[in-house]
Amino acid sequence: MPKIKTNSGAKKRFALTGSGKIKRKHAFKSHILTKKTKKQKRNLTQSGLVHKTDMNGTLKLLGLK
Repeated sequence: MPKIKTNSGAKKRFALTGSGKIKRKHAFKSHILTKKTKKQKRNLTQSGLVHKTDMNGTLKLLGLK
């Protein structure tokens, strides 16, 4: 069997936590920020976790499954 290649876009966007969850960044924080409130921009800065329904697909992209 050949080795599974990691998706290069996914490895830049996701990180694995110590407990096995997948960390991600929020979208909508790169441009057109003038119409967004300070609270919205502040909340988008924090990292989130990948939802459990998307875990299998994300793990496959990362070559971990």
